[in-house]
Amino acid sequence: MHSDLSTSERNVAMTSDLPKADVDPDAPGLNQLPDAETMHHVRMAEALLFAAVEPLDEGSLAVRLPEGAKIPEIVERLRSEYKNRGVNLIRVAGKWAFRTATDLAHILRQEVQTPRRLSRAAVETLAIVAYHQPVTRAEIEQIRGVSISRGTLDLLIETSWVRLAGRRRTPGRPVTYAITDGFLEHFGLEDVKDLPGVKELKAAGLLDSMPPLNYGLTPTPEDDSDETNEAVEALDEEKTEEEALSSIDKEEIDPLFDDIIVESD
Repeated sequence: MHSDLSTSERNVAMTSDLPKADVDPDAPGLNQLPDAETMHHVRMAEALLFAAVEPLDEGSLAVRLPEGAKIPEIVERLRSEYKNRGVNLIRVAGKWAFRTATDLAHILRQEVQTPRRLSRAAVETLAIVAYHQPVTRAEIEQIRGVSISRGTLDLLIETSWVRLAGRRRTPGRPVTYAITDGFLEHFGLEDVKDLPGVKELKAAGLLDSMPPLNYGLTPTPEDDSDETNEAVEALDEEKTEEEALSSIDKEEIDPLFDDIIVESD
């Protein structure tokens, strides 16, 4: 007895009667080439960020990855993947770097810390520069209420946490100081606006006494080191740091700088 349908026709008919499975458009296998290419770019970026000694910006990643790599999308995917892990991808000073999760700091902290060899005066000066930049030496002394030694700012510049920010267009053209990207990287800050309490300080008007950013500033020439040193050393020290620091409570130092080993003056 012969069937009216061929074997292949019967198979097609039987298959058409089966319920159709839901298809995930994002499932592996669909658009496999773009997905595989994207994941390859993600792995490359992950390796670069992991091996980098310093944080990398998106421009640096773009130079190292193949042409056409979607850097913002790649970085965001990595950031999302590492969000709840022991290592996070974070943005510091406009760049990207892997850092251990902040909630695990207690298990990574060692009893012996590497000393930064900063005096309390240097820590206070660093905090003033961070919150009031760009700021002159005279303004730092006005805020602290005590003169600072010539070596304090030099030491902060040597640590790469403070830089020369230009000259104020006022009589004497005093040198101004500001924090560096190295400062932001060390303290895990994306921007100076992320400093603890800066919004509250602005709301209370405590940061309004200083001129706005870049007010009356001219760039400092690279070959102007002698003039810079003369400007920095121009102010007379009316009283020593030792006389004033004895009355300063340690609790007044901003908690942001608690991880710095502080020497007594």
